Amino acid sequence: ENRSPAEVSLLNENAGAHADKLLGGLLVEGFDQESCRSRYQSAAYRRNTGRQPSQHLVSKLRSHEALQRRCGPGTAAYTNALEQLKSGKSVASPECRYLVSISYRGLGNRIIAAASAFLYAVLTDRVFLVDPSNGMDELFCEPFPNTTWLLPPGFPLVSYQGFYLSTPERYGRMREDGVLRTGEVNGSAAAELPAFAYIHLDHNQTDHDKLFFCDDDQRLMSNIQWLVMRTDGYIAPGLFLVRAFQGKLDALFPERDAVFHHLGRYLFHPTNRVWGLITRYYDAHFARARRVVGIQVRVFPWQADSPELLEQIKTCTQNQKLLPAVLGEEDDEPAAAPGGAAKPTAVLITSLKAWYYDKMKGAYWERATANGEVVVVDQPSHEETQRYHVRSHERKAWAEVYLLSTADTLVTTAESTFGYVAQGLGGMRPWVLRMGMINTTVSWPCSRDMSMEPCYHVPPVYDCKRRQDAGKIVPHVRHCKDWPTGLKLVDPKD
Repeated sequence: ENRSPAEVSLLNENAGAHADKLLGGLLVEGFDQESCRSRYQSAAYRRNTGRQPSQHLVSKLRSHEALQRRCGPGTAAYTNALEQLKSGKSVASPECRYLVSISYRGLGNRIIAAASAFLYAVLTDRVFLVDPSNGMDELFCEPFPNTTWLLPPGFPLVSYQGFYLSTPERYGRMREDGVLRTGEVNGSAAAELPAFAYIHLDHNQTDHDKLFFCDDDQRLMSNIQWLVMRTDGYIAPGLFLVRAFQGKLDALFPERDAVFHHLGRYLFHPTNRVWGLITRYYDAHFARARRVVGIQVRVFPWQADSPELLEQIKTCTQNQKLLPAVLGEEDDEPAAAPGGAAKPTAVLITSLKAWYYDKMKGAYWERATANGEVVVVDQPSHEETQRYHVRSHERKAWAEVYLLSTADTLVTTAESTFGYVAQGLGGMRPWVLRMGMINTTVSWPCSRDMSMEPCYHVPPVYDCKRRQDAGKIVPHVRHCKDWPTGLKLVDPKD
């Protein structure tokens, strides 16, 4: 059969997408495709092919899946571990150890927190279980084959979702009070250890809570069978500062700026209902596009519509050649391509408000572009306010994050976890709008991020042994551009 060069190219592209549906080995065959269509279809919707995981990471994920099946819910080992937890006593050399991740705050926070908590579970060979509240069971498919990552009902620590600073079993508090001690001579013996410890890594964590990132404390924690963790941030950069983990992390992630990129694509697969929102929008708005530019505008409900921010977006996208300028009022209208032959550039705007979309859409409809390019601006939704725990709102938010990640290029808002997730899943270093520095008289209304990794906003400030700036200990952990006290994983070569 004779095929045109264009048809051959399309067939090759489709074959390549199908061949990489396992994302370089991150995913495994064997899941029921109909129960979670996004798992094996996602590669076909990505404009950026993404990075390839190391073979060491692929192997480690397979062994961790085996651990989840051997020790997870429904197994004898899990039942025994629950009985041990109910007894209130520790056990020496437990058969299986567990990390329970509390789900709270906004969707972006929950995703980056779960990804980095999972990384900690992988590094320490703990079964990873997520609190199923706040939509974790409705937004995401199960990532592990033939087992669950959801903490089942009937967990003995009935109030675990409310654990906070006052919880007696908080690790930092037990260290501060001398209940737990590190060190080979005066350290806590296995018989003195609690049945569980609560790891508090929220924004108001104390210096004693931050001992979590110290080697001596990690050795002590390794003997505690159950850990319950609260964090709404991306703790991965802090884990790269723990010396005991550095050799493992070097082997798992030779590209230090792709940690979330790999873990996010491995863990977070939209459920069928969310995948329907994504694919319908993609097919209607992106499928014919020559190029897709995603613009994430994070504004709060109490903030007024800002002409200055709008001008900043326009200046950024035009200065960086992401979008063309439009002709002035006095310029002649150019001739259009006949019959709609020109493939458009699609612009996806995500924001709680519609005002920025209306202005951008009007600008590109009312005047032609200077280079003749056709630009179509769309916004899937504008909820006006962030609605926590409202299922329809959360589904739309997850769909919009995912759609942003399918773009060719991305403009995000500084400090936004929503943008962090999109850039990481899509494998893109975004252009970041410099919030709080809105001044379009300068030539840099946005700047290129140093990596596609999320920023850890409340990391340890100093090294555990000496007061060395945590952003200067290893070359691949640096302070964030958008949050100068935060830490970000980077490629030292960049």
